[in-house]
Amino acid sequence: MANRIGISGWRYEGWRGMFYPKGLQQARELEFASRVVDTIEINGSHYSLQTIGSYKSWYAATPAHFVFSVKGPRYLTHMLRFRDDTARPAIANFFASGVLALEEKLGPFLWQFPPNYSFEPDRLNRFLALLPRDTREATALASQHDARVKQPWFDIKRQHRLRHAIEIRHPSFASPDFIKTLREHRVALVISDSVAGWPYAEDLTADFMYMRLHGTETLYGGAYTDEGLDHWASRIRSWSAGSAPPDSKLFSPARARPRKTRDVFCYFDNDQKVRAPFDAQRLMARLSGA
Repeated sequence: MANRIGISGWRYEGWRGMFYPKGLQQARELEFASRVVDTIEINGSHYSLQTIGSYKSWYAATPAHFVFSVKGPRYLTHMLRFRDDTARPAIANFFASGVLALEEKLGPFLWQFPPNYSFEPDRLNRFLALLPRDTREATALASQHDARVKQPWFDIKRQHRLRHAIEIRHPSFASPDFIKTLREHRVALVISDSVAGWPYAEDLTADFMYMRLHGTETLYGGAYTDEGLDHWASRIRSWSAGSAPPDSKLFSPARARPRKTRDVFCYFDNDQKVRAPFDAQRLMARLSGA
């Protein structure tokens, strides 16, 4: 069991001189941030294919036992929308781009659906079936890459499993059928806290939880109060112990099977006004008893 608390991204100009010490070289910002929090979401992979050089440098900059989550390409989630004829080569390119070079520091993959992407059971099943469940499957998929990957890399030294989480933003996902589908594929539902009015639920659908805290005042802005962080700390303790808070908001009346433990990944995305890294540290202190 592990509780990992971190931030969504690390390269923000407004953080310099406030979270990052004045004069710190930009190339050393990840090194600094990864000594403050337990985990970081890689956001750049959402906007474009990253390179093997970047993934290797990120691996080298972070301490042992650090974990990254990786945001899946918006080319898949927002543009292609997982159409059968184009989804497979695009996913192959993603896994061939170098992401597997994160090795043991590779945590969950985050797949964020756009607000106008609705729940269609057959389409979602096809997409989830494409996702590799371990590095062996990912390597086989990566070998199908095309010429858009200039420096393909999938030379895996150690095999391990891969995890996936889905973040939704369309009200049609508020359905027991959606939860059933996630459980069948052992994919986590992202607990997405925001003021944007997106669907919110805490159904347990995998052996881990994935949380994104987007802010309290505006989307990506607003610090979490002490009371708010106490609330999240209490829920994380419950989830990591394998249970669920009695007041959980659910899409499905069917409860998940009990577990002895459950890993929890929590990312602060309220990066505006430099709140995310400090809120992450405040929550970490609560969970550690400091």
